[in-house]
Amino acid sequence: MLELLEKGGPIMVLIFICSIVVLTIIIERLVVLYKAKIDTEGFIDKVKNILRKDETMEALRLCDNTPGPISHIVKAGILKHDRPRSEIRESIDDAAGHEIPKLEKNTKILATIAHITPLLGLLGTVTGMVEAFQIVEQKATLLNPVNPSDLAGGIWEALLTTVAGLSVAIPAFIAYNYLVSRIEGFVLDMEVSSTHLLEILTSRKKY
Repeated sequence: MLELLEKGGPIMVLIFICSIVVLTIIIERLVVLYKAKIDTEGFIDKVKNILRKDETMEALRLCDNTPGPISHIVKAGILKHDRPRSEIRESIDDAAGHEIPKLEKNTKILATIAHITPLLGLLGTVTGMVEAFQIVEQKATLLNPVNPSDLAGGIWEALLTTVAGLSVAIPAFIAYNYLVSRIEGFVLDMEVSSTHLLEILTSRKKY
């Protein structure tokens, strides 16, 4: 690895740093999303049964004991249970507005790295090719015989950065799309949960 970093030059070091950042973000996001995942349907059913018994504090305790963004937005709605429907909806929307950025944290960095690492690799290849041809030119100027291996060696070393850039970009792009799909699933669960909660709280006021 150290030899490849040395041959690839400063650009290879940048790509290596990007790979560490990508790996760190992927692991951190997977852990966060895993902890946030709950049985949304089962949770809403429990909340519904508790609220039907008019046990608001018990419903709030259930939300406090349940991890993840779904329980947070449900709690925000329950706290406004005695307010008009519009205020309940506003409270839920505000809570969702705070939870979604938490789920999306660092995903933009992942997308940025997926886009720039191929460009970094290309930049490293271009600069490496320039250096390789400069060596050939210098040898030709000094009337030294130019060995094809001199040019070939410079070219393959230059191409290392392109390989490295693509090797980082492809997994980063796949991971980004996967994380975005997971986050979209959470957002959908939030919307469904907020709709059910509004129906529950509104129906309670009719009796």
